[in-house]
This record gives sequence, structure tokens and C-alpha cells, in this order.
Amino acid sequence: MTTTAIGSKALMPREFRLGLDLWSQTNGTPGSPVWAGQTNAAVVPADEDFGSCLEILKLSATTSLRYMARTPINPGSYLRISARVKAIAGNLPQVRIAGYAGTSSGANVTGVVEIGPSFTLPGYGNVVEVSAIVGSGIRDGVDMAWGRLASFGYFGLDLMGDNNGTVRIENLVIEDVTSAFVPGMLDWVDVRDFGAIGDGTTDDRAAFVAANAAAGGGQIVVPAGIYHIGSDLSLNAPVRFVGKLSMPRSAKLALLGKFDFPTYAAAFGDETEGMRRGLQALFGYTDHGVLDLCGRNVHLDAPLIAGEFAPGVTGFGNRRVVTNGQISIVPGSAWNTRTVTATASYDPGESLTLKNVSNIANIEIGARLSGNGVGREVYVCAKNVAAATLTLSQPLYGGAATRSYTFTRYQYAFDFSGMDSLSRFNFDDVEFVLDGNASGVMLAQAGTMNCFRDCYFTRPKDRGITSIGSACQGMLVDRCEFLSNEMGDLAQNRSSVAINVNNNDTKIRHSRFVRFGHFMVAAGGGHMIEGNHWFQGDSAQNGVRYGGLILTQPNVQATVTGNYIDNCSIEWTNEHDPRPDFEGNEYSFGGLTVTGNTFLCSDTIAGFNFLVVKPYGTGHFIHGLAVLGNVFKSLNNKITRIEKVDTSFAGMDYTRMRNIQFQGNMFNGVLTYVANPVDINFTQGSAATKWMVPIEAELPFAGWAKNVESMVATTAITTSSNSRVTEMPWLQVQQGAAKKHIAVNWSAAAKGSVALRVRMDNPD
Repeated sequence: MTTTAIGSKALMPREFRLGLDLWSQTNGTPGSPVWAGQTNAAVVPADEDFGSCLEILKLSATTSLRYMARTPINPGSYLRISARVKAIAGNLPQVRIAGYAGTSSGANVTGVVEIGPSFTLPGYGNVVEVSAIVGSGIRDGVDMAWGRLASFGYFGLDLMGDNNGTVRIENLVIEDVTSAFVPGMLDWVDVRDFGAIGDGTTDDRAAFVAANAAAGGGQIVVPAGIYHIGSDLSLNAPVRFVGKLSMPRSAKLALLGKFDFPTYAAAFGDETEGMRRGLQALFGYTDHGVLDLCGRNVHLDAPLIAGEFAPGVTGFGNRRVVTNGQISIVPGSAWNTRTVTATASYDPGESLTLKNVSNIANIEIGARLSGNGVGREVYVCAKNVAAATLTLSQPLYGGAATRSYTFTRYQYAFDFSGMDSLSRFNFDDVEFVLDGNASGVMLAQAGTMNCFRDCYFTRPKDRGITSIGSACQGMLVDRCEFLSNEMGDLAQNRSSVAINVNNNDTKIRHSRFVRFGHFMVAAGGGHMIEGNHWFQGDSAQNGVRYGGLILTQPNVQATVTGNYIDNCSIEWTNEHDPRPDFEGNEYSFGGLTVTGNTFLCSDTIAGFNFLVVKPYGTGHFIHGLAVLGNVFKSLNNKITRIEKVDTSFAGMDYTRMRNIQFQGNMFNGVLTYVANPVDINFTQGSAATKWMVPIEAELPFAGWAKNVESMVATTAITTSSNSRVTEMPWLQVQQGAAKKHIAVNWSAAAKGSVALRVRMDNPD
């Protein structure tokens, strides 16, 4: 069969910007209605993706667009018709390439397929290329086989589905792809035909480049062998790997024709290396924003460390996604925790620095610091070996001293600690099957809006998500599940942490956390913790319980709303304050809203509390706390009260308490109902000029009786002889040694009953 090449000028339709009088609303035949002058069509001069393009509002069941000039089709030739389309408003239609098969006389060729495959537009602004191939023969890859009778076509596209959707269409492209289909040509090319050797030594890069250029719309086949590629390589055509590639770490492989994990794993014959190379390409090119695992279970035999898989990439801020699969850990020494002990000096005036650090060369970035005077979840962010200094993620509360510290470096499936900055990196629909062998993800030094959505962290060895700097700013954890590796341990023996953050504005929503040492250790403020379920119980009778959510910033500006908080506390501290005593120029504990949560405990000791405030220094107070509309319930054993001040380091200044709201809460299995303001009923049985009304257990945090909002008589107030007393008494607050009494003073001895509304704080 002989074919005649068709020049590109004969194929390409006229651009929309030159007018719509040659663009039909139906099949493209002469006399059919055109789009020129239609109110639901307009030429857009400067679209951000397309430049000049056509915008159509879909108003009919099938909205058609056909170019009315004849596009020739020679026997044995094949054409590819394509267009890039995106939805911008309204309903999302389906799109397909379509045409009119015409004979030499202009009649329609009957009995042939005149439509290509349909594509549903995925969302607004997402550019989709729709295409179809038309030709004379019924061959693999041909969507519209028109036979030898067709001599031309009117080509365009159709919009189907719901009306009232607006789309934009880039200029139609028609290309001659005959070379992919004529006899003697195959739909793939072999790299060996272009000089590839595959001996593992010879640089075969030039052969791969040549094969890529010759592939056209076909595939590149890499036969058995080891093919050395000495520098960066981009392949636009899909590649089928039988053999493997060998590349230096600095060289990037961009598989643009089929960018997914299985292809990279096949390219290097190793899942860990394939994942490294896929991530390297994800950070190295702009052609793809998503690395699809294609449902595969990726078996890692070593951590994925950013400095290794993307050498030289110290900062990255474009959106990137790893999605749709599992990450499983292959046990081995690569996951061993490394521990170093060293002495160092600390000065609160340089609150994030340790100086004169011994053994500093062996201390790793990302190691967790522990020792006297160190709060929870403090990590090494940077080190200067020459100066013997370490930079920390949080200050230490212990004050100036030289101490011995322990530095513990956990191993993570994904370790971004070597990057200065990473923002907008998403894990979407990924299960981390850690099985007690490794931790999950360590974030970079800095960054914003990193995201975990629909992910599962199954049995992390030590940590789920770790922040060693500020890359947790605005982090989103949404619809995820974290299952501890310590579920069989008693609560007091657990040390794992699902999440820690150092910066502000995280959103932890609709997720589930099972039996960690702590669900979350949160420095920073502005956090929104909503609709989660975290529980930390165990099988012990009269068991002890610990903090689930640890808030380490006093003025936290956080909301804890609509969660199920099971067998653990919300613990509020200032353990990351280098000067933990209250100083007059700082905020103390405030800005926390706890609303609409269900708190549950079972088989706990009576002294367990759901809300614990723990100042690490003197002089602190609460100036802004709302605990509203929650349910507090204890099963099997009753607890004494729901809240307390932990005085392990210091108590609180009750003279400065203000703006504390405990209202509308429900109590079951709790011996002491607490509220602020609290309603107190008191009866004085014998006439006295001073009634001492006790306000002891009912006020939160065993607070003082500081103010009385109101007092009303609930019975007649009478003298000892039952004469009516009508005077207004005067009140004294903060009475008694514990300042938890109200004195009601009368000018003459009186008796009766009153109801008081008492506050532990100043309301302003």
C-alpha cells in the first residue's frame, strides 16, 4: 500500500480568533448553521492556559462544533484529531472528537463510526486533551475506521451530558500519523535499533533520545540488559522496561509519557530505588504534579531521604502529590534507631541554641532531644560542627545550665529533614504499613500547607508525622487513621506520638488515633482540631491516663470542637518557654475553646481529669478559656472532677483569673459538677448577721470565689422571731483561709434561703 503524505497546512483548521463563520453547529456540511453571532459562543483572546480560544455555553443535549473546510483523507492514511478543553463554570460535560465522513461527491459514508471516545471533564480549570484517530483501516488504536470510500472529513468535537456548563476549547489540531500504522511499521521502537548496547558500562543515553524521537505516538521498548544513562534523560513516549537502567544519583529520569511508580520500579528493577527516582522526577520537572502509585504496595528497604533522592533540591513550593497505594517497610538495619549522649550548655537568652556540644559530629539533624529541663518533642533542626552548636525546634524550660542530653534519631519512611523548605506537598490515599519497623514522615525545616488526606499510618514504630521546624505551618491532616504499635501496652508505658507541630494554624480533622502515648503535641497557636476520635485506654482496672492532646503554647488561640476524646486528657502547658515563670510583658494561659466534644473514660483512677493545666513556672493564670456544651462521662469507676491544675512545677495566680466560661456541660459518673459562673443554693437555718456560704468544689480548677453576679432570696428572709427582713444585704467575696466562701452580711440576725451565681474570675 502506498500512502500520500498530507501537508500540515492542508490539515490544520483555521484558528477561532479569525472568525467562527467556518465552524458549524451541526455536522459541518455546506449550509449548516454556524457559530458566528451565537450568544452562547465567544472567542476569548487571552486564556491563561490556551491563549486565544473558543468559549461555549452548552445549551443542547449534544452541542457540536465542526470545521466546515474539507480535511482530505487519502487511502491508507491516518489522522489524529485532538483538542485541549477545560470546564470553567456550571455542569461538567463529556467531550469527544467527532467527524463527518464524506465521499468524493460530498455524500455521507454510511455505516462507519463518526465519534471518538468520550472523556468526562474532571473539574474546573483542569485541562484535558481529547483525541481520536481516523483512517481507512480497522487497526489497533484507530477510533474511526472509515474505509476506502471516505475522501474527506469535517472534524470537530461534541459536548454531551447536562446543559448549562461553560467550556473553553483550544484550537483544533489535526496531524498526519500515518507512519504509525502503515505496513512494516510497528507501534513501538526498540532502543537497540538506535545503538543501545545494554552492557551496564556504555552510555546509552543518545540511543534512548533517538528512540524517543522516532517513537511518534508509539512506545519505547527496553529489552533485557543493563543500560547505563550518564546524565538527565526525558522520554515523552511511554516506555516498557524489560531491562534495567543504571544512572548516577545526580541524573534525573523524566518518564513523561507514563509517569507513575510501577514504571519507575520497572526501570530500575527495585521498588525502593524506583520510588526514589520517581520522587526525584516529581521535584525535578513541571510536567507532572502527581506520582501515582497505581494501587501498588511499595516495599521500602531503606528510608526515602530527600537529600539522597533529590540532591541539590533544598527548597520546593509547587504542589506535588503522592497518591493511591501503600508504603510497606522491609525489616532491616536501615531502620535502626540511633542514640547519642552529649553534654551541652543552654542559655535562655539564646533560646533555640545549645552550645559547647560534645560529640556533636555524631548527632544527627532530626534527632529528638531529651533530658532534664527539656519539654516534649524538641528536635535538632541544624548543627554547626565547627562552632559546636545545635539549633533546636523549641526552647528548653530548664534554665541556664550545662547538662547531659540524649539525642534519639528515629528512622522515617519519608524523611524531608534535609530540605530547607518544602510546601504544598500532599500525601493522598496512601497507607503507611510501618508495622513497628519505622516511623512515618519527617517534615522539612520550613514550609506551609503540607497535607495528609485519606491516609493510614499503621503501627509506626515511634512517630507518625514529625515536624522538626516550621514546615507544619497550616498543615492539614484530614480523614486519616493512626494505629499505634503500642496498643497492647498500658497507657503509662507508651512513648509514641502520632503528630507533633511547632508552628501555627494546623487543621486536624475527621481523623482517628488509637492508643498512642500522645495523639498530638502541639506548639504554636491557631490550631483547629475538629471531628476527630482519639483514645488511649488500656485493659487495666483503676488505670492511669495521660495527655492525649498536649498544647504547649499558653496563649494558644485554638479550638477543640466536636471530637470524641477517650481515656485521655487535654493537657495545657508552657513547657517550651525558656523563661517559664510569668513575666509581665507576655500572655499567660488563654485563647482555648473546647466545645461540643464527647469526653469518655473507663476503669480509671478517681483522680483522673479530662482537662489539665500545667504551668512550668510561677505566676501564671488563665485569661480566656471556654468549655461549653461538652459531655463528660466516666464508666465503671467515678472520677472526682473533670479539671485540675497540675502543680508539679508551680500553682496558679488565682487573683488574676478572668474570662473563664464553663457552661452547658453534661456530667455522668463525675462526682463534682463544675461551672463558671456556678449557681449555689444556701440555707441559713439559724438567724445570724453573717452567713458564710461555702463555694468549694463547684468552681473550675478549685478557684476562688471572686465575684457574685447575682443573689436572690428563694424563701422569706426572717428574724429569729420570724419577722420579715426586707433589706438588701451586702456581700464579701474571697472569704476564709482558702478564699472560697461568700459572706452575706445583714444589719440584724436573719435566716432563710438564697441562690447565688458566683464566679472564680473577672469576666472582662
